[in-house]
Amino acid sequence: MNDSLYKGACHCGAVQFEVRAAITPAVRCNCSLCRRRGALMSPPFDADRLTILQGEDALTRYEFNTGVAKHYFCRHCGIYPFHQTRLDPRRWRVNLGCLEGVDPYAFEYSVADGSSLSVVEDA
Repeated sequence: MNDSLYKGACHCGAVQFEVRAAITPAVRCNCSLCRRRGALMSPPFDADRLTILQGEDALTRYEFNTGVAKHYFCRHCGIYPFHQTRLDPRRWRVNLGCLEGVDPYAFEYSVADGSSLSVVEDA
C-alpha cells in the first residue's frame, strides 16, 4: 500500500477534495446502501488525510442503521465521494471513481461483509 496524493471531485465539480492515502486493496461492501451505490472504495485512512478544497456546503450526509457511519453525497449531482466508517469512525474511505486519473475498473477488489454488521433487517 502506497500513500499518494490524489485529487478528486463529484460529477458536477461542486465538491473538490484531495486525499493522501493508499487506493489498494480496493473493496466493495455488501450492505444495503453499498449494494445500491455500487462504488469501489479505498482502504480506510485517517481522517486528517482528507482535505475538502471546495464545496463543503454542497455536501449532504446520510446515516442509517446504527448512525455511526457518515456517508457524504453532493447535493447537486448525487455522487458519493467519501464516507466515515462504521467500524472505526476515525477512519474514512474514498470512492475511487471520484479520483482524477484512477480507473476503478482496473482494480481487483474484495467484498466487505457489511450486511453482517446490520442491526436492522436488509441493511
